[in-house]
Amino acid sequence: MDILTQGLLGGTLAQSCSNKEEMRAATTVGFVAALLADADALIQSSADPLLTLEYHRQFTHSLIFIPVGALLVSLILWFTFKKFIRPLGFKRVYLYALLGCATSGFLDACTSYGTHLLWPFTDERVAWSIVSIFDPLFSLLLGASMVIGLRLHKTLAARIGLLLAATYLAIGWFQHQRAEETIRATIVQRGHDATQLTVKPTMGNLLLWRAIYRSGDNYHVDGVRVGLDAGRVYAGSRAPAFNLQRDLPALAVTSVLHQDIRRFDFFSDSYLALHPDDSGLLGDVRFAILPTSTRPLWGIRLDLQNPQAHAQFETSRRLSRAEIDQFVSMLKGAD
Repeated sequence: MDILTQGLLGGTLAQSCSNKEEMRAATTVGFVAALLADADALIQSSADPLLTLEYHRQFTHSLIFIPVGALLVSLILWFTFKKFIRPLGFKRVYLYALLGCATSGFLDACTSYGTHLLWPFTDERVAWSIVSIFDPLFSLLLGASMVIGLRLHKTLAARIGLLLAATYLAIGWFQHQRAEETIRATIVQRGHDATQLTVKPTMGNLLLWRAIYRSGDNYHVDGVRVGLDAGRVYAGSRAPAFNLQRDLPALAVTSVLHQDIRRFDFFSDSYLALHPDDSGLLGDVRFAILPTSTRPLWGIRLDLQNPQAHAQFETSRRLSRAEIDQFVSMLKGAD
């Protein structure tokens, strides 16, 4: 999830377990500790653009890293903010840091991006897809409760905020099930046989969902709105599934580009398709601006003239006015 919400959850959890005298310091420690996991974004290489994809949400988000990360944060704060932190005592600082670090992997696993929660025991990415990577309402619940708790010097506000946040995630799980049931019924109606299926919330809401499934050699992308009434499907686009051996038969297995495609395939959970308007860009079809579009948010550049160079990672988050209007219309459940 976005880094601010990570900090808000860590700070609110630490605050809920503190007392009146320790509340400000505990909230600060929990907030800072929750940010540590995203320090993996600093692992980059100008020579290998895909390196950051391999390590983002990897070991720093795993359950086994929590006590190590908490110790690291505790030591940094202990020697950096002496007057503010040391009255707590090191054990209490570590406790609040532990609570903050414990939230990062869990919260990111609730999104659709995928998190190596069980690293190093498995390379599987955990992605429950019950909340968007950016959800202002979820962030507001945590932020308001944390600020109110600090102003009133009472932990009750933080505990209520955590309860509301947990309820919001539960609603997300319920909506996910409804959206999946709706698209599965549509798949049956179309006479398709889905070998892969992913359902994920669109940005900032739990009403409009993006469904991607593979039938034969094609990916089908649809929007699914699940409000108070029955679910509604907005038929979307179709994209041929990328096949490395079929589509690039002349690319040497030993080439750097071949290896990078395999790495990107693992990162994308094999949801690969060429950009509909740019055949030289191999994209992750799971993510797009519109829930009905196959125009990916990111992908790698296929430079077949230079196969021994690492593939360049490209992103495209441009949103036209027409696309905004279309998204809002689907969100409202319009025809």
